[in-house]
Amino acid sequence: MILENLGYFGLAVGAFLASTVVPFSADALLVGCLAVGMNTFLCLLIATFFNWLGGMTSYYIGLLGNMERIEKWFHINKERLENQRTHILKWKELLAFVTWLPLVGDVFAVALGFYKIAWKKCALWMFIGRSIRFVVWVVVWKMFGIDLL
Repeated sequence: MILENLGYFGLAVGAFLASTVVPFSADALLVGCLAVGMNTFLCLLIATFFNWLGGMTSYYIGLLGNMERIEKWFHINKERLENQRTHILKWKELLAFVTWLPLVGDVFAVALGFYKIAWKKCALWMFIGRSIRFVVWVVVWKMFGIDLL
């Protein structure tokens, strides 16, 4: 993988891109970096921080959203948006916690921003969720020492 050859910089770029709309696996990149002998703690720190930063970028993209534009460009009516808003408000911290999930995580991050959910809570829960995700991968790697992807 090209990003693995760029060392810690490649891990940072890959972790950031993977948490935006770019279809990419930060998990595979982290495990690849561990497999080539890079420092475990530094890899964990870099992957977590830059993946979180990418998630917060998606959140801020959501802040730029506008109800009228969404209705016009995506043909989603106001009632549907209000229904979604109700669900977002009900599950806000949990949604921020699971923004690391493939496919839906980016949508959740953008929606949290779009519906103006408190950024400090979103940032905290996003960071906790992403940290746990990468810690699990590091533990699995350390326990088995094999690439499970």
